[in-house]
Amino acid sequence: MTSIARAIAALTLLAALTAGGGCQRAPAPAFEPTPTQPAQAVEQLIRDLRHDDLVSYSRHAVPPALHARLDQAWNEGRTRWPLTDLPLDDRLPAFIDALAAPGAEKQLLTVYQRQFSGASAELRSAAATLGLFAAQYLRREGDYSAQERAHYVQIVGAISGWAQKAPLGDLQRARQTLPQLVAGARQTGLAGGPARFRELGMQRSLERMGPFFGRVKRVLLAYGLDLNADLATARAGLIEQNGDHARIRLQYTLAGQLIEAELAVERHDGRWYLTDALRHAEAEAARTAPESDSPASAPDAPVAR
Repeated sequence: MTSIARAIAALTLLAALTAGGGCQRAPAPAFEPTPTQPAQAVEQLIRDLRHDDLVSYSRHAVPPALHARLDQAWNEGRTRWPLTDLPLDDRLPAFIDALAAPGAEKQLLTVYQRQFSGASAELRSAAATLGLFAAQYLRREGDYSAQERAHYVQIVGAISGWAQKAPLGDLQRARQTLPQLVAGARQTGLAGGPARFRELGMQRSLERMGPFFGRVKRVLLAYGLDLNADLATARAGLIEQNGDHARIRLQYTLAGQLIEAELAVERHDGRWYLTDALRHAEAEAARTAPESDSPASAPDAPVAR
C-alpha cells in the first residue's frame, strides 16, 4: 500500500482496540480514465482508499501480470497482499475472529472497562511512548526505503499526537459504538482464520474488507479524526521525470499536521506505479506458505458465503 494506506492501517488498529462505528461505503465514480501522468496514478490510489475500494486499489497498485501472481499466491495461502501492509497483518484473521465471535460485544466491552475505561492519562502516555518507539524503529529497522522512512516518521508523529488528545478512555462512547464494529466484522464473512481468506480468494476477501475498512474510518471520526477529509487534502505534483522513472511530491494533512513526502514512481506498459509498492508486492508474490497456513494444516471454516 501507499504510505497513506499504512497511516490508515495504523489508525485502524488503534481505534479498533477501543470502539467501533458504522458508515456507508462512498460511491465510486462511474467512470475514471486511466492515469497517464505520474501524479495522476498516485491520486488514483488515494481515491480508491477514500471510496473503501480495496479491489480497485489492488488493481491500480501493481501491473496486471504481478497482480495475477499475487492472486495466485493468495489462493495458495502464501500472502494476503495488500492486507500485508497492515500493522500486525499476521494477526488480522484472529482479530476478525475475535470481533465476530458469539458474545463478543459483552466480552470486549468487559475487557475495555477493565483496561481502558477512564484511563485517559495512561492512554495518552502510552500513545506518546509508542509514537517514540515507532519512530525510532522506522529510522533504523524494517525493509523500508529512505523515502518511506522519512514519510512514516511524519505519520507516526501525527498519529501519536491525535491519540494523545482523542477520548480513547470514554466508556460511554465505546458502549455505543463497539457493537457496530462487531457487526461489521461478522458481515465480512471472513471469520474462520487464514483458511477463510484463502478460500474466498483475493477479490472476494477485499470486497468484504472494503465496507469494514470504511466502518473503521467512521470509528476514527467518532474519536475526532476525519480520515476521509484528510485524504481529500492530498495533492501530488511532479518533481522530475526521466523516461520511465519520476519523483512525485505528495502533500496532505493528517490529524491536523501537514505531511510532505517524496515518492518514486515508474512506468510499466503505459501506467505509473509506486516503486516501493512494487518492491513490497514482488516480495509478497515470491513468499512461501507458512506451515501453519498451508492447505494441509489449516482448519476448514464453514462460513456462509
